[in-house]
Amino acid sequence: MRAPIGDFDHATPAPDRLDELIPAVAGAVRGWSGSVPAEQILYVDTDPRWADTAVFVEHYGRELLERSANCVVVAGRRGGESTLAACVVLSTTRVDVNGVVRRRLGARKASFAPMDTATGETGMEYGGITPIGLPGDWPVLVDAAVVDLPYVLVGSGRRRGKLLVPGKAFAELPGAVVLEGLGVA
Repeated sequence: MRAPIGDFDHATPAPDRLDELIPAVAGAVRGWSGSVPAEQILYVDTDPRWADTAVFVEHYGRELLERSANCVVVAGRRGGESTLAACVVLSTTRVDVNGVVRRRLGARKASFAPMDTATGETGMEYGGITPIGLPGDWPVLVDAAVVDLPYVLVGSGRRRGKLLVPGKAFAELPGAVVLEGLGVA
């Protein structure tokens, strides 16, 4: 199958490539119940040497810079309590951690979670974190610009391989909240 975005040799419906996904992501794809059929979530094999955005778009297509999203884990703190959440923004923007995220989480302070926390709590590899298959009690904050795109490239849970996901599917993830202005230039 031809990929709807990017210069990939082959795109396969994610339900047919569960063996390439970490268990949490495979389970989320297997149990998918959104209005977007699971078969429209596509897996593309990528070389982990080209996982960093600048090198990635040079190799797989410059159009991907505008159609890729990053999923970052943030920690909001209030008193002695800490809340982990995922933020999904276009790769051309950065997460408004101290404004939109802090207010949404009702936190006094918010910051990016340390890498060990992000990978340990998600079971995903650094550089491959995806909003599909996160712990069910996490808020998943999604920038409205991501939802508006026909297809978005995100991590697959591993540095090898990516997922191509219809933008509107992000709004249907467990715990998803679509927010304007989450991603800022």
